[in-house]
Amino acid sequence: MVKVREDHPILEDGTVNLDLWLERIQEDVNIQNTDQVIQACEWARQAQDKVEAHEDMWADNHPGSYRTGLEMAEILAELSLDQEVLVAAILYRSVREDKLSLDFIRTEFGVGVAKLIEGVLQMAAIGTILHPTPNTVLGQTEGQLDNVRKMLVTMIDDVRVALIKLAERTCAIRAVKNGNRKKRYRVAREVFDIYAPLAHRLGIGHIKWELEDLSFRYLQPNAYKQIASLLDEKRLDRQTFIDDVLYTLRNALDRVGIEGELMGRAKHIYSIWRKMQRKNIDFHQVYDVRAVRMLVPEVRDCYAALGIVHGLWKNIPHEFDDYIASPKENGYASLHTAVIGPEGKVLEIQIRTHQMHEEAELGVCAHWLYKGTDTAGKSDSYEDKINWLRQVLEWHEDVGNANELLDQIRTGIEEDRIYAFTPDGHVVDLAAGATPLDFAYRVHTEVGHRCRGVKINGKIVPLNTRLATGDQVEVLTAKEGGPSRDWLNHNLGYVNSTRARAKIRHWFKEQARDQNLAGGRQMAEREMKRLALSNVDYRNLATKLNYQHEDDMFASLGAGDLRISQVIGAAQRQLESEHHDEQLDLALAPVRERSKASSRGGDVMIGGVGNLLSNIASCCKPVPGDAIVGFITQGRGVSIHRSDCSNALQLEETDHERMIEVSWEEEATDTYTVDILIEAYDRSGLLRDIMNVMANENVSVAAVNTRSDKKQNIARIVLTMEIRKLEELGRIMDKIGQLPNITDVHRQLAGGVA
Repeated sequence: MVKVREDHPILEDGTVNLDLWLERIQEDVNIQNTDQVIQACEWARQAQDKVEAHEDMWADNHPGSYRTGLEMAEILAELSLDQEVLVAAILYRSVREDKLSLDFIRTEFGVGVAKLIEGVLQMAAIGTILHPTPNTVLGQTEGQLDNVRKMLVTMIDDVRVALIKLAERTCAIRAVKNGNRKKRYRVAREVFDIYAPLAHRLGIGHIKWELEDLSFRYLQPNAYKQIASLLDEKRLDRQTFIDDVLYTLRNALDRVGIEGELMGRAKHIYSIWRKMQRKNIDFHQVYDVRAVRMLVPEVRDCYAALGIVHGLWKNIPHEFDDYIASPKENGYASLHTAVIGPEGKVLEIQIRTHQMHEEAELGVCAHWLYKGTDTAGKSDSYEDKINWLRQVLEWHEDVGNANELLDQIRTGIEEDRIYAFTPDGHVVDLAAGATPLDFAYRVHTEVGHRCRGVKINGKIVPLNTRLATGDQVEVLTAKEGGPSRDWLNHNLGYVNSTRARAKIRHWFKEQARDQNLAGGRQMAEREMKRLALSNVDYRNLATKLNYQHEDDMFASLGAGDLRISQVIGAAQRQLESEHHDEQLDLALAPVRERSKASSRGGDVMIGGVGNLLSNIASCCKPVPGDAIVGFITQGRGVSIHRSDCSNALQLEETDHERMIEVSWEEEATDTYTVDILIEAYDRSGLLRDIMNVMANENVSVAAVNTRSDKKQNIARIVLTMEIRKLEELGRIMDKIGQLPNITDVHRQLAGGVA
């Protein structure tokens, strides 16, 4: 059923009587500063008078931005929203039509009003993506995705933004009856696909029904007129029938002492048509064309009233729904039953409490309190925002059924964005994979710099924990201090956003050069030692990385401009090019034997010789990236050693002629065994946690040797594993180093520790 709009009170000169209009508004809303509302009305009226009809008007005789603003305020007043919302609604169309600027609104009416209007403006992006106009520029739809993301953030942080937009679209669908057919269809399509589902998700029943009926009127005019005429033909008979039913029910309730409010329930045209289509039935088979609603004080009265109804008339099987025990996803609660009523006619009856009825009509507005800030406690505010977030995302699922373009939004927005919350309920928009440090830097740079810990949903967790949508994040900060250089180590996973990484690098840049130089040198030497890379010429390394001096390289590394992985990669290439100056090894224990079809055998290139077996020496166990040399054995092919292997040094002196030049293939396809030494304070589950890391990294473990010192409670674990390249080894050691109680992890060579 279409809602009839009540006209504004008009003075003799044809202008709106604002005093009388304001009195009508105050029947639903307690306005504290009436002067501000009147001022907003005056500015909206003056702005409209200065500018001719805007090109985005729905029709030539459109009421204009001023009258539209008043109508929006009336709709929102029925929802019992606050003064700030009403002012934003009055001014919204004037801002959208470029008659007033946001800067002006911010100065004259405050930041809160301007922020609401800005959020509503961003909501237009969803309509642009779903229903692009013929004038849409190629690629413009993709560019609107960012606006949709911003819109979601604003909506989640303040539900009033969505309510203002619903009021605006309600005015639009009412006014479009005076437009041409094409314009009516365009507005109806958008309202039906986007804003009616939003009203449903928010549980605002009376707006949802109006939007659906008006949209249906323009999208399916013939079907709409047919059902409307059928309803009109039976209206008088139906009213007489309903009056008799209400009389019977009222007497029955009085006999058992239940104070109930009874009313006939108007059936909406679209819902009748939808039920006819879904069940493939005729109009006369729709049970709830004749419907009654019963409002009672308590939940127990609902079930008592249900018993009375079923005692009076026979209920129809499979036509009973208990939405009190199992509310709908938008919070709707009620009892629905269908019975064979008087004269053998089918009758639908809804039974609910007064509170349930208020929530069914007002939805989210029935339990959202906005007085400029959240008046509820932090916990309540957070829970409300989480519920609202869930409703917004479910709304996107509804809208997604209307257009394939929403698949792009789901991929680009919902799955690739995370909405986390501060302790006071404000939303923070982050990319997927974000960590608490990313969150801290998104809130404020100084919060990120001074972050020393974090609580997620009330529990302290590591700083590299991945956040999920809906997490409540509390950042624990120190009074002073700065970030750690470990935060820039990609393997440790502390930060994943470009913004946070840039802020950390900038902080180190601002530090004294001496501090960056010392920090960079310490970082490089520590990593070289951990990976057992010796004899590194830092001066030559700096030249390869385009630095004039090694101190410049260390300072850049310490400031975050140069990554440690770049330094390690350059060091590996340097050692490979200089391996002919190193010595070779003697103890040869083949790990595996491979046939060589050419001089390029698997992962190792053997210069000048074809069809040779090769094996990796067990004494030093080189891996791709290490500088290596080959030694021709008797009957076992070529043994591959690290260039700095102690056994290879002796062979260099005694059997120099059996040395052969070898190098790694550019891409490793085989795995290589390597030993790492793990030292930790012993605890239950230590080895299990280490093996979980190996499993998560898809690394095979060849052997494990553990020793525990019970007196000092120290555990030493030698882990032999198979890896593909040196970068993988560094990442695995970083992951193990993050486990609780681990004190040291480094690569171990035969006969001792590198």
